[in-house]
Amino acid sequence: MKALQLAAAASLAIAVSITARADQNAVIQVDFTNSQLDPSHWMLTLHSDGSGHFTSQMNETPPDGAREVDAPNVDRDVHLSAGFTSHVFEVARRHQLFNERCESSLKVAFEGWKKFRYTGPDGSGSCTFNYSKDKEIEQLGDSFEAVAETIIEGARLEKLLQHDRLGLDKEMEYLVDAADNGRALEMCTIRPILVRLADDDEVLERVRKRARQLLAQAGT
Repeated sequence: MKALQLAAAASLAIAVSITARADQNAVIQVDFTNSQLDPSHWMLTLHSDGSGHFTSQMNETPPDGAREVDAPNVDRDVHLSAGFTSHVFEVARRHQLFNERCESSLKVAFEGWKKFRYTGPDGSGSCTFNYSKDKEIEQLGDSFEAVAETIIEGARLEKLLQHDRLGLDKEMEYLVDAADNGRALEMCTIRPILVRLADDDEVLERVRKRARQLLAQAGT
């Protein structure tokens, strides 16, 4: 019995070691395109330690219904929370490193093309979809879009702080509502601008209060 227990423990240790090596240096890239939206294209590269890089490209001609305040093109490093990052890589492993069909082929409204690409010591894979019947894949796409919304909104806040401080009030109201409803995730990605707003005596107190509220959601 003891020998069996030792063998089981050894097998578990090997499995944990293999998983750790797989996670190390693994990268997931998300590429989103929808010409009906602004930005029309963005890309997020996420490493297994939570570090990453985000770029977005705004439409030269804003689509109908575009926001009043344009965000600039974004090209910056970001860092996502450990919890979010761990979930993303767990989903990738459960779905064969995205080596499976994601697209449902159902006739549904166009939501934008999402391409997931995984590369790491344990292999590589990719899949592209507008809508997936797999609930976990579809939710992962929604989560990445919510993260992108947060990062782009952060760039919009930076622009307003520089050029239109009064416009911050409406924008922060929008962001708090988006965060409360799950349309914006990972406030940690825009912590610097939230800290600046929370500490700025020259912006409205409502803006400072909302910035502190979002910082509390961002955690430490």
